[in-house]
Amino acid sequence: MSFAPTVGVHSTHPADMPADHASLPVWNAENWFYEDFEVGHRIRSLRRTISEGESMQFNALVLDMHPYVADQMFAEREGIFGKRLVAGAFVFSAGLGLVATNCVNAFSYGYDKLRFIKPVFIGDTIYSIRSHLDKKPKYKDMGLIRASYQVFKGEGDLVLYCEHLQTVKYRDPAAFADQIEAGR
Repeated sequence: MSFAPTVGVHSTHPADMPADHASLPVWNAENWFYEDFEVGHRIRSLRRTISEGESMQFNALVLDMHPYVADQMFAEREGIFGKRLVAGAFVFSAGLGLVATNCVNAFSYGYDKLRFIKPVFIGDTIYSIRSHLDKKPKYKDMGLIRASYQVFKGEGDLVLYCEHLQTVKYRDPAAFADQIEAGR
């Protein structure tokens, strides 16, 4: 199955910058609409290695000083893994960030089925796959889409799974007027 490219295809055309700048495609941004969301479409990210510095910076930012993520001596001597973990919240954030494309017409509705399947350690390399699962009309101006995110480490060990729900603007709201949920 072939899918049309969406990343950087169009610009948001901001009025507060020179016209020749505003007309350029926006990197890492999409402007697809509900109608453009194709069930079955999948993308894979580049890989990235999680360093100790960024792991500890994240822990400090969110005040996660659990011994498994912040205390090398505890992790090595008393922990069940023998080394420090990367906080699951960081794996979630970094993993989803690897395939985030900043669609200007989509808004996060929430996450379902978030599971931390295997531990991730400092120095592990991760990559992500996003798969478009389904969509349905929901509101007068926006439909609901669902995509899965799988985060892998190393050579393909699944470490995290979740499903992201997003509301996405319709290009043509009138086309869905008879399909929206009552009272929405």
